[in-house]
Amino acid sequence: MGFFDGIRAYVLLQLKIRKEVIVMMVKQMQLEIIAEENDKYSIRISDDMDQVVITYDKQTKDLQIPGINELAGFLSNNKSQFRGILHNKKSESYYKGFKLDVSIIDGKDISKFKNRDNIIIRDRGKVFVEPACKSSNLPELYTDASYDERLNKGAYCVLRKEPDGSYEAREFLCESQDSNSAELEAVIKALEIYEGDLRVLTDSQYVRKGITEWIIHWKLNNWHTANGTKAKNISMWKKLDLLCENRRIEFGYVKGHNNHFENEYCDLMARIKRES
Repeated sequence: MGFFDGIRAYVLLQLKIRKEVIVMMVKQMQLEIIAEENDKYSIRISDDMDQVVITYDKQTKDLQIPGINELAGFLSNNKSQFRGILHNKKSESYYKGFKLDVSIIDGKDISKFKNRDNIIIRDRGKVFVEPACKSSNLPELYTDASYDERLNKGAYCVLRKEPDGSYEAREFLCESQDSNSAELEAVIKALEIYEGDLRVLTDSQYVRKGITEWIIHWKLNNWHTANGTKAKNISMWKKLDLLCENRRIEFGYVKGHNNHFENEYCDLMARIKRES
């Protein structure tokens, strides 16, 4: 598994920070819950060379990583990211004997990715973050979906804004059957319609984080989440992932229903299309 003839389960990623391109690692490991007492769990983490038994308190989120081997050092250096994996696991996946392949990006700046004001960029194999205030001459694509679960009917709008300020809008009925899938379908359609380098702005954190962060781990772990279940909408994520290849796609976030002109326009036109 991985590179270096299986000695290290690492996968190379290029992440660009400011003007430098540095090589980062995604480390693959195996997680197994081996004991539990009063919501405190003993969890064995192992790779091809080392193993360490950590303790995690599910109530207080306290994480203890003992040991002095290389794996323990790696986990300590990426403690916030590792704690996030454990924190996001559902309660029903906490039981003795639970096993899962997990991956962690070495040195990932969690705060930059969490900052919704930042732009997360996929650029021909590289993933990196830039502040939203940084000027961009790319066309902007705004998307928003409106889905009525009572009627099992939805629609979405794609609004393209050119650098000169001109607009083009298109509306579509969606094939998806829930709100998250409809938002994902909207971005897929936008990148199918428009070629080249683009900035996509959406009010869906599901789409933004999914295509820039979660998908890295899903692909390495056979599309399994931290709960051991399959990710939802795999075929759609694969399609969007392919549409992002060999181009620069910048993913920004806009807060929905917050008097943002382009987002409000997309929301209105999606609702009108849905109700037509």
